[in-house]
Amino acid sequence: MKKLLLFSAFCWLTLLQACGQATDMSYALMLEGLYKETVPTIESVQLKTIMASETEKPLLLDTRQQEEYDVSHLAGARFLGYETFQVEQLQEVPKDAPIVLYCSVGYRSERVGEQLKAAGYTNVRHLYGGLFEWVNQGLPVYDSKGKTNRVHAYSRTWGVWLQKGEKVYGKE
Repeated sequence: MKKLLLFSAFCWLTLLQACGQATDMSYALMLEGLYKETVPTIESVQLKTIMASETEKPLLLDTRQQEEYDVSHLAGARFLGYETFQVEQLQEVPKDAPIVLYCSVGYRSERVGEQLKAAGYTNVRHLYGGLFEWVNQGLPVYDSKGKTNRVHAYSRTWGVWLQKGEKVYGKE
């Protein structure tokens, strides 16, 4: 069934890329095909509310590549990486600390979340829809100079899912 959903999402992606637009339903279908549901998710609006509250804020970890992080990231997020990630990078973080991982759409962050859960971290979630969904909801991202409209769209194929912000490809 998952293969059928993934194939359907791929067909939607191809069609939508040709049309130049994506819909919430097609994005959700694509994510359903990508996610293994091994790590709980948190919605963008939920995370925004938590980050604005006085309670203990989660540790935000960006699991994209450095060049993606440099273009923009969530306020206060720490670069972690995906390809070079080692659990030892978080040895100072308590195993019960609230952690929210994200990447472009959620695939890489879910994989890192699986590793953290296997290492004994108990309060790990990943951002549903990733940074793309965050930006599509009209929520802010930042670079080293402050708030920005620029978002690394990973590739032109994946960039179709990013509906808001200025898309950046490569090391621009």
